[in-house]
Amino acid sequence: MEIEKDFINLLTLHKALIYKVCFMYTSNQEDLNDLYQEVVVNLWCSYPGFRNESKLSTWIYRVALNTCISDLRKKKALDYVPLSMELGVYDDCLRYESLKEMYRLIRQLDKYERMFVLLWLDENSYEEIAAITGSNRNTVAVRLHRIKEKLKKMSNQ
Repeated sequence: MEIEKDFINLLTLHKALIYKVCFMYTSNQEDLNDLYQEVVVNLWCSYPGFRNESKLSTWIYRVALNTCISDLRKKKALDYVPLSMELGVYDDCLRYESLKEMYRLIRQLDKYERMFVLLWLDENSYEEIAAITGSNRNTVAVRLHRIKEKLKKMSNQ
């Protein structure tokens, strides 16, 4: 019973993080809910094996990203969506249009590039991104630099 309470608390605390990752990889509400449930099931199945060798949020990111990427592989179709569900809350039209354009460009990146951008936009350090993605810090720095350059080129076209 204690493990169930702990898991429910984990979901309550990290629900937004899980939805944010899922939202990055799906295009509609129904698929989002299905993907969220799939992540929750995968978290539940692997929760007893979590050894506290990393931060809980790092482990959740890893499980959520792996689940979403596996789902993409199954579907063999890339559905592009904004990173943030809160896009509609910006009152400033200019800022909103600018954000919309940025997200449009990000949606054109491949699934792994989007993963790095999502983690970076979520203000994770290079070390945290490395831990989540299974990369080393230098690889993260190089990948993010290349992705930023790619986005700049795309925005100038």
